[in-house]
Amino acid sequence: MNETICALATAPGGALGIIRVSGPRAFDAVNIIADKDINKFSPNSAHFVRLVYENALFSEAPSCIKTDAPLAHQTTLDEAMVTVFRAPHSYTGEDSVEISCHGSRYILNKVLELLVQNGCRMAQPGEFTQRAYLNGKLDLSQAEAVADLIASSNQATHQLAMSQLRGSVSSELAQLRQQLLQLTSLLELELDFSDHEDLEFADRSELKELANTIDSHITHLAHSFETGQAIKQGIPVAIVGKTNVGKSTLLNRLLKDDRAIVSNIHGTTRDTIEDTIDIQGVTFRFIDTAGIRQTTDEVEQIGIKRTYASIQKARIIIWMVDEEPSQEELNDMKLLTENKQLIIARNKIDKASGSPFTFVKIPLIEISAKQGTNITQLEQAIYDAADIPTLTDTDVIITNARHYDALLRARQSLSRVLDGLRSGLSGDLLSEDLRDVLGILSEITGGQITTPEVLGNIFKNFCVGK
Repeated sequence: MNETICALATAPGGALGIIRVSGPRAFDAVNIIADKDINKFSPNSAHFVRLVYENALFSEAPSCIKTDAPLAHQTTLDEAMVTVFRAPHSYTGEDSVEISCHGSRYILNKVLELLVQNGCRMAQPGEFTQRAYLNGKLDLSQAEAVADLIASSNQATHQLAMSQLRGSVSSELAQLRQQLLQLTSLLELELDFSDHEDLEFADRSELKELANTIDSHITHLAHSFETGQAIKQGIPVAIVGKTNVGKSTLLNRLLKDDRAIVSNIHGTTRDTIEDTIDIQGVTFRFIDTAGIRQTTDEVEQIGIKRTYASIQKARIIIWMVDEEPSQEELNDMKLLTENKQLIIARNKIDKASGSPFTFVKIPLIEISAKQGTNITQLEQAIYDAADIPTLTDTDVIITNARHYDALLRARQSLSRVLDGLRSGLSGDLLSEDLRDVLGILSEITGGQITTPEVLGNIFKNFCVGK
């Protein structure tokens, strides 16, 4: 924290590049290469400067020139905008400078080289955000949301990251911790009067009710992880059916690209093919599978086994048919799609007679994957089947595996509290378990995480410069 760090904060190859500098000597380091005194700049202001450096013309003075020192002059490296931020009102909470210059690889490398010569060191991945956490500008869940925001690829992941960055998880946990502290303080107050055995400051029925309420909140947060991961990783959708019903054609139509080979020959698709598209701001991961049928072809049999594996992993199943399904196929649908969202797509309606199927109790969407008929209707059905909640800035959905693990451990400790209340356990033992819950929840926002090893593990996957 006593060192001044610098790094390129933008991807190389663009028209402009931004170099960030943060630490106690940030202003001094930049001042040496700026043609203006940035110490005189007002906070949170941007200024035009020339970046210059001393360039020795000769290692020794030529004999024809009478001088006691080598000649030198200032070389202009670039014209740039410099933005200054004074501690503690900066991203890191330290004195910080951002240099916006042209994106030339030579210019950017030269600026970094000069900064290092002037006392800076190159930043490690995520070190700017780590300093923001250590200086109290962000808690740990907000710091992790920064990485999610950078990695967001659609509206839903962006909205979740922004919600967490604004403190939705922190706020929710703060309320739970306040309730837990109320429980703990009442129980520990009893310990101060332990010589009065019959004295109870905390009504056990009220404690049980409050503990159950907290348990419900933690359970709800933990259950949201499945939705959070689906939004973050993409909701898996398997396209399933017999051979030659148009599964690959549908995949190509949805992707608007010839991703899968299409042929009239049965069994063309031998392996699963995956790709993603966004539907109404949510990423869906489509899996084209090998057609289900009886076959002696060993390679095709392997593909069919992978089809069954894909069905197990998928959250939504599009079962494609082009004719009235047999009872055997209907049985497969019922067996294989249990606990899944099932959409039946009747393909090739441009060639079919249009007569209705007899299994009217099962929802059916009629499409032509080849002609693109009713594909928008199918996409809407896929989005509806995902059952994604309408996200707002205040929604709390867990997307981080570390947070999920902490919530599960908190639930285990809280379950011991509830068991203890039911069995009439003494207040000191109940208080011990409650303190465990408090400590575990604090891990999420960073209250109990102090070791460099743990922090390094969290920030190691960040971008350099962030």
